[in-house]
Amino acid sequence: MKRILTFIFAITLLNSCTTEEIVQVQNNDFVSSAFEIVIDFNAANNYEFIEPYGFNVFPSDVTLVYILWDTINGQDVWRLVPQTVIFDNGDDLVYNFDFTQDDVRFFLEGSDLDNVDDVWTQNQVFRVVVVPADNVGRVDNSDINVVMQRHGITSFPRR
Repeated sequence: MKRILTFIFAITLLNSCTTEEIVQVQNNDFVSSAFEIVIDFNAANNYEFIEPYGFNVFPSDVTLVYILWDTINGQDVWRLVPQTVIFDNGDDLVYNFDFTQDDVRFFLEGSDLDNVDDVWTQNQVFRVVVVPADNVGRVDNSDINVVMQRHGITSFPRR
């Protein structure tokens, strides 16, 4: 009897997870909840930029932000934000973000932002993905390719 109950529980659990994945991938608001943005950080914008989502975000959703870190042999290398750079002189730079239900804020933190070379502040490319909070701990969110595959994201509209 115990085996039968365990089997029924396992089938119920698998069915509920499968249904949840299908609904998330097929939901148009969900699939379109990803975008790419290029930002210039400087003293005039206080080294920050706020971008409204432009789509529905639920209170339980979580925003993930990735920065284009490098390109190696034609392949983009993305890193999950926050990311920290320590310079040879001991100064540091942190790419960071926070979010609300309405927007995402990208910002830099560091010991001497006014003297950071433009290569670190200009034309910074970010990818933003909004996912249901209950899925965040289930996959390796540091790998943008895993996140894209998991959520059926095939492209990032440029803003």
